[in-house]
Amino acid sequence: MLSNQAADPAKRKSLHGHWSSRMAFILAVTGSAVGLGNIWRFPYIVGENGGGAFVLVYLACVVVIGMPVMMSEILMGRRGRRNPIATMELLGAEEGKSPNWKVVGAMGVLAGVLILSYYAVVGGWTLSYVLKSGSGQFANATPEIVTSLRDKFLGSWSTVALYHTIFMGLTIFVVARGVERGLEQAVRFMVPALLLLMVVLLGYSIASGHFGEGVAFLFKPDWSKLTWDMVLTAMGQAFFTLSIGMGAVMAYGAYLPEETSIPGSATAVAISDTSIALLAGLVIFPLVFANGMDPGDGPGLVFVTLPLAFGQMPGGVFFATLFFVLLTFAAWTSAISLMEPAVAWIVERFNKTRAQAAVAIGLLIWALGFGTVLSFNVLSDFTFWRGTIFDNLDHLTLNIMLPLGGLLIVVFAGWVMCRNSTADELGGSGAVYKLWRFLARVVAPIGILFVFLKAVGLLPEFS
Repeated sequence: MLSNQAADPAKRKSLHGHWSSRMAFILAVTGSAVGLGNIWRFPYIVGENGGGAFVLVYLACVVVIGMPVMMSEILMGRRGRRNPIATMELLGAEEGKSPNWKVVGAMGVLAGVLILSYYAVVGGWTLSYVLKSGSGQFANATPEIVTSLRDKFLGSWSTVALYHTIFMGLTIFVVARGVERGLEQAVRFMVPALLLLMVVLLGYSIASGHFGEGVAFLFKPDWSKLTWDMVLTAMGQAFFTLSIGMGAVMAYGAYLPEETSIPGSATAVAISDTSIALLAGLVIFPLVFANGMDPGDGPGLVFVTLPLAFGQMPGGVFFATLFFVLLTFAAWTSAISLMEPAVAWIVERFNKTRAQAAVAIGLLIWALGFGTVLSFNVLSDFTFWRGTIFDNLDHLTLNIMLPLGGLLIVVFAGWVMCRNSTADELGGSGAVYKLWRFLARVVAPIGILFVFLKAVGLLPEFS
């Protein structure tokens, strides 16, 4: 039997406090969504898939798949006012369904922990590149020197572990301080700083003399490049870049004031997140073309190609340092959100303080991260299933756990929750609500299911 407070959604209060304003929530979720996926992954994925045609398909996927899933997570989080596990259990009971829906919340929390275990290692990598850039190690460097610096860094497990430790320490510090004193203060500084750094680097990119070429590559569609595989890749990128399916958005939604519009907030987050991804492309591609490099260079585009490009340019040391500070901020804001759902669960489930929960979860993630640390050196020859420990964690979380979690979340919001519950959170039953309901019940589940089946090899190759 639910308590009166639990039975009446209007009386539920988060144990962790609330965002002080709608803008604070938008900055927090934007910070969660904007990460290495926008600034590192998006440009090279665009490069590998031919440019403009991919970008247009990606933007369509953000609207018809990403937005309804994000709105679903926020409304469920605000209605439950608990950590994702407790929220799913509570809402399942409220709708007269099985409390076992809490497994979906648990999968999201676990996915966040596993992702952060390797994300923090890559975050430490970006932190080390701030120091490499600032000390001028990339100035006038040849491709061999840049590659050697990267390989030397990754080859030393103790150095990689050191930066992983520093990055996790920074993340634990912010999360331990709570919603308003920690999460909100951090994103109020870091997200505007990130945008400012992007604008400064955009000016530098415009001055490269190849800005028009970069714009054409990014926005002029070549429809001959359009394939079903490319469409599915765009769906996956839209899904992952919005930080959905891992409990972070649901946890942040639990702290959202009752009077704040969910459709308006989700729209602002999607626009901000997508704009930063496009800005990253506008910064990176002109520099790539200015140096006669291949925009489809893959994951090495940021950690090899760009240091080389900056190293050959006037003022390159300063701007390379700015770029990697930007990348570190983006990784940091995402890491904070990945850790929050597990910390909220510990606080609520075991009645611990936020500081105790943050340290406990942080140490667990830090220890798990050594699997990724060693994947680049000592255990690089230890492979199974999809490759190294890092490769397996990446595939398990991004290609299986997140799509499956996102699919179940949107199915729960669209099919399990009654109209009154969802309409109450989304501000009525007008045109916006009807559009969300159609996308959440039909379009988004089908799209996510395609991504999931493709990821697990159950779809044939398309052409």
